[in-house]
Amino acid sequence: MNQFGVYGMGVMGQSIAKNIANHGYSVSVFDRFFDVVQKYQSTIEKGQAIQGFTQVEDFVASLESPRRILLMITAGKPVDIVIEQLLPYLKKDDIIIDGGNSYYKDTIRREQYCKDQGIHFFGCGISGGEYGALVGPSMMPGGDEKMYEYIQPVFDDICAKAKDGKPCCTYIGKDGSGHFVKMVHNGIEYSDIELICEAYQLLKAAGFDNKEISTIFHHWQQGELNCYLLGIAAKILLVKDEASREDLIDCILDTAGQKGTGKWTSQEGLDMGVPLPTIAESVFARCVSALKEERIQASRILKVELPIAIDKEELLEILPKALYSAKIIAYAQGFSLMHHASKEYNWNLQLQNIASIWRGGCIIQARFLQDITSAYTSAPDTVNLMVSPFFAKILLANDSALRKVINLAVNNGIAIPGLMSSLNYFDSYRQSRLPANLLQALRDFFGAHTYQRVDRPVDEFFHTDWETITKDFYQ
Repeated sequence: MNQFGVYGMGVMGQSIAKNIANHGYSVSVFDRFFDVVQKYQSTIEKGQAIQGFTQVEDFVASLESPRRILLMITAGKPVDIVIEQLLPYLKKDDIIIDGGNSYYKDTIRREQYCKDQGIHFFGCGISGGEYGALVGPSMMPGGDEKMYEYIQPVFDDICAKAKDGKPCCTYIGKDGSGHFVKMVHNGIEYSDIELICEAYQLLKAAGFDNKEISTIFHHWQQGELNCYLLGIAAKILLVKDEASREDLIDCILDTAGQKGTGKWTSQEGLDMGVPLPTIAESVFARCVSALKEERIQASRILKVELPIAIDKEELLEILPKALYSAKIIAYAQGFSLMHHASKEYNWNLQLQNIASIWRGGCIIQARFLQDITSAYTSAPDTVNLMVSPFFAKILLANDSALRKVINLAVNNGIAIPGLMSSLNYFDSYRQSRLPANLLQALRDFFGAHTYQRVDRPVDEFFHTDWETITKDFYQ
């Protein structure tokens, strides 16, 4: 009997099956396209105990109990279809693990549905792409904690390892928590990418060429800005197009794609009342980029003579500080959302553990995640990373640099929604009083929505007959 099953032989499924086999486990694999399984078997190397099946009942029957089946399939309806396909052949306490980017509320529903059938369902966020799946991804499993012991040894073996040797996998919490955390990871990823792109745009505007920007990014990569995304950006900028021998980056159309997880994260922020402006603006930036034809027309009509000279030396001094601050602020938003969701769903999320497993294997892996891990380890109930002493000190020290970079961009007509929304969030969050008092008065005037007072208990609400009081004003 084989020890582990993988359903879905796409790129990720093929890689993770080999990863499991490379760690000494026997693996059964299945795909609804039988020729894919047959072709995959020809790539299996000597010593890899991987067995392919063309019938789902044979695939399930080949596994030892309790059966552990990892689904590496497209999120959405296909997951429900495959669950129904598997259920007739499963026995009590068998385990289905969804390793795709499923919406966490779908995972909550599926977990309860499978539980009613006597089957355990885990939603496991997996980050790292094709390469990570093969050599070690970051993994975020959520489900029944008691049953996690049956999958933990395998996951601990196949996941990435941080520099201190710790597995980049931890039990997240019950039902949909694993997929929720992966969703937030992807939301942070959106903002991380946007901020790096804005830094690239500013350096281009200052007159640096692609090779020079690559060198700059590589230099930043050696310090506190060290992260996977910046590292691969440095490499991308050096690649030549085979046909034209021009820089390939300049041949790529400036319209961005997205798969929805950034949008989900932004929507969850709105639903929970947790501000995520940098993440949301990063989603909108992709939406704006998709309006290519409209932007071309607008560029011909809305011409404004703004550009001023950008001092290269000054930019190189202030831009890395601004980028670092904006990254801290973006991550703070994501962790704030997880903090609130943990209370909302009674998940008891351990934020220090989540930061720890993101230190390796995943797309947003970065050196300063160790600092985030330390911050939550010393103060687990920290509501927002920006007020953690370590990060507060950095944000205050880099405050001037972030403002100078934004001023340079504004004065040159360069769109920087990520950097600017980060500063706005920072400035709003640290204000003891915001103009929402006028906002509440306006709402009460036109809609009798009531308001609270600074000199009365917060559970008391008041309404003013503004129309009567102000009827003689400005006559």
